[in-house]
Amino acid sequence: MVQRLTEAFGLTTGQAQLVITAAAIVLLFMIRAVVVAIVHRRIDDAAVWYRTRKALSYTITTIGIIVVASIWFDGSGIVTYIGFLTAALAIALSDVVKNLAGWLYIVLRRPFRLGDRIELADHTGDVVDIRVFSFTMLEVGGRVRQVTGSMLHMPNGKVFTEPLTNYSEGFAYIWHEIPVLVTFESNWETAEQLVLDAVKEASAAISPGEAAQQLRQTATEYRFHITDLAPSTIVTVADSGILITGRLLVAARGGRRAAEQDVWRYLLKAFAEHDDIDLAYPTVRTYFEGPLDVKPSDDA
Repeated sequence: MVQRLTEAFGLTTGQAQLVITAAAIVLLFMIRAVVVAIVHRRIDDAAVWYRTRKALSYTITTIGIIVVASIWFDGSGIVTYIGFLTAALAIALSDVVKNLAGWLYIVLRRPFRLGDRIELADHTGDVVDIRVFSFTMLEVGGRVRQVTGSMLHMPNGKVFTEPLTNYSEGFAYIWHEIPVLVTFESNWETAEQLVLDAVKEASAAISPGEAAQQLRQTATEYRFHITDLAPSTIVTVADSGILITGRLLVAARGGRRAAEQDVWRYLLKAFAEHDDIDLAYPTVRTYFEGPLDVKPSDDA
């Protein structure tokens, strides 16, 4: 086409290329306007229309770059141009490429699925949507993991750079620990028994047979050895008293809050019936050796 213009109108090669480039750009803008008008009539949702308009703009721009390159470069020149353009795009859009690769990893490897509760990049939530460049979580916050109502949009590329915890995969239960601190003067043996009774009662709703069955199924895919699912206690000494930690199995979704409430309701009632057990709090104690020399003040 460049040669025909030069022969028909006596233009130089550069002038002919400029004319064809301008005509191609005008034609592409006209095509975009017509397509946008047709599509806009068929889409009522504002969010869908926004994404569609962006996709059309990107598509027309890409076609325009290829057309202009074909006008100004021929043969091996256009191949070289496309090679440099591809390399430049790969560098400029590295995060986009990484997010796309993350999406492929999520779809093929399936480290999590819709509805799973996961923790990624210090954020915890339930996965509610998975898209090409990002996925969305319904945020779960606090020590006992309660839904906050906020939506977290995480780039898919994070699965390559951040540790991922899946609370729902395979085994539907997790171990939860509830610390109980009593004073040094308390009858810690009785307190330990009460904590053990409390965690046993709180975990009564979980069927040991069902949990064991899930554990066996998970063990066929992952190599680990867990055999004891019974509630237990651990006794240690802390700065302000004796720390008794109750450990029990709870449901991965919503089990911690319910377990803590049941355990503390039981313990508060039980400790009230024992005068030799007191809950501890941070305190400072001072010990003196030998007789104290107390001098009266001048005002005495």
